[in-house]
Amino acid sequence: MDIPTSVLVTGFLVSTVGFSFFLYGKKQARLPQLVAGLLMMAVPMLLPSVLWISVAGLASIGGVWIAVQTGH
Repeated sequence: MDIPTSVLVTGFLVSTVGFSFFLYGKKQARLPQLVAGLLMMAVPMLLPSVLWISVAGLASIGGVWIAVQTGH
């Protein structure tokens, strides 16, 4: 299996941010951060491209931002 280094690095970065969101959401009992963290940790295993991993990570962060702005 040949996985490009760029995909590994991008997946690691997105997963690390997702893990941070997950820990924060768990500790503070915040559902949007918890769900976004889980999604960001799972996305690199499911998507094969740097572009799609990045888009999914940014969409998750955007979803958290919208949830926080609307008061959830």
